[in-house]
Amino acid sequence: MIDQFVNFVIRPPRAEYNPDQYLWEVDFTLAGRKYKRYDLELANRGGHTLQCSHYVPSPFPEDTLLPCVIYCHGNSGCRADANEAAVILLPSNITVFTLDFSGSGLSGGDYVSLGWHEKDDLKVVVSYLRNNKQISRIGLWGRSMGAVTSLLYGSEDPSIAGMVLDSSFSNLFDLMMELVDVYKIRLPKFTVKMALRYMRRVIKKKAKFDIMDLNCMQVAPKTFIPALFGHGTEDILIQSHHSDRIFKSYAGDKNIIKFEGDHNSARPQFYYDSVSIFFYNVLQPPKVSSSHSSKLEKYYDLGDLKIGAGMDESLLYEIVSHLRNGASSSSSPPCISNAKPVDESQLAPVTSGVSLLDQDSSTNNLERNIDDASSNLQETSNSHNEECCSYSSSNRQSWGRCSSLGGSDEEPSSADCTTKGSNKHQMTLKALATPLRRLQGKPSGLPKEMKKKVATVKKPKREKFEALSQRLRLYLLKRVNHHRRHGSL
Repeated sequence: MIDQFVNFVIRPPRAEYNPDQYLWEVDFTLAGRKYKRYDLELANRGGHTLQCSHYVPSPFPEDTLLPCVIYCHGNSGCRADANEAAVILLPSNITVFTLDFSGSGLSGGDYVSLGWHEKDDLKVVVSYLRNNKQISRIGLWGRSMGAVTSLLYGSEDPSIAGMVLDSSFSNLFDLMMELVDVYKIRLPKFTVKMALRYMRRVIKKKAKFDIMDLNCMQVAPKTFIPALFGHGTEDILIQSHHSDRIFKSYAGDKNIIKFEGDHNSARPQFYYDSVSIFFYNVLQPPKVSSSHSSKLEKYYDLGDLKIGAGMDESLLYEIVSHLRNGASSSSSPPCISNAKPVDESQLAPVTSGVSLLDQDSSTNNLERNIDDASSNLQETSNSHNEECCSYSSSNRQSWGRCSSLGGSDEEPSSADCTTKGSNKHQMTLKALATPLRRLQGKPSGLPKEMKKKVATVKKPKREKFEALSQRLRLYLLKRVNHHRRHGSL
């Protein structure tokens, strides 16, 4: 029995996998952009080889520094667990670095230490990225043992920009006492404590660390890195009160998210959206440049909508960017089928652009018609809820450990949805772009005849706004056409 508990701590089941099968391909496409996986080996302080992978855009943008998030896996995990992080962060111009900690996966070493020696492995990775002249800020994303590793290292390196800590334990000794009750080991408390003292000596001899030193409550009060905590409410392995205790004593900027699920269950979509927004704010990645895509409409999935010669592309980029940010900040339920990609707040950039046409009595009338258009758009989007997903979210309904993303073949393309109205969309976008370019040279007032026309907006004009709103909704539909094999450890 004691040997089982010792192995539970320092020798859990080890992930054995084929990188070509369980990792993203060396060259792959995601959200219309190309990326590359670089595999490398690093040596830790104990002389063990660490197997690592770095996901970056292909080609890497010239004269531009990109931030990086290091994904830290759990005690039975491996670097394949970072597949989900790559899907979420790469489209935001955030590179992803992942590794097999010593004693895990394909790296060297015989034992794991639940964060104690892993923080030294993490230090080696951070040092490598610091020497990479193409990397700017660095963030940490850890789950279970990886969360403890991130917290222990973050207390020593305040230069880390932000941390996501998923299902961390507060104190290893308290956790082991709780597991006695979870596994219904009916022994007197003093007997359990004596057994833990014996385990402490065995672990210290084999794995070279003291289980009493693994106490996040000692480092949380002196750590000031912005942190996002997450924990499943049905987690019985590491109960959610562990994150509550760390969160309460944590000294830096912090937020915590509770969600349904246990320790190893797939995380809900709204949690991944929150992680994406958190890293976007703390890492401040550069905006996606049009030089990384042959055409502007390729990245934003414009379908058959053509950009005319007189079209202000910067205006279109601003509109779509505002809509993307609005979708990423959605607090809708995690179910993808209930997601509403476009709402009234997301149409605010369009409202502000149109209201520049008239700053007097016509403003209220225009806003009233745009509100009508957005309400009609809500009715339209409700009928297509099962086909939509937010920008920063994957269209995969569940995440499996060491699994890969599979796209749906039944999603309609944006070109099929906009065949009839492309000409109207093009005319409307030109109308939006023209006033912004000429506003400085024109007085704020409008002729009386123009005011009368604006004040009596007719149904055809309303239909144009409805068509524009529907077209902007379709910008948010992202398809991942990358199909690959599934597997699990």
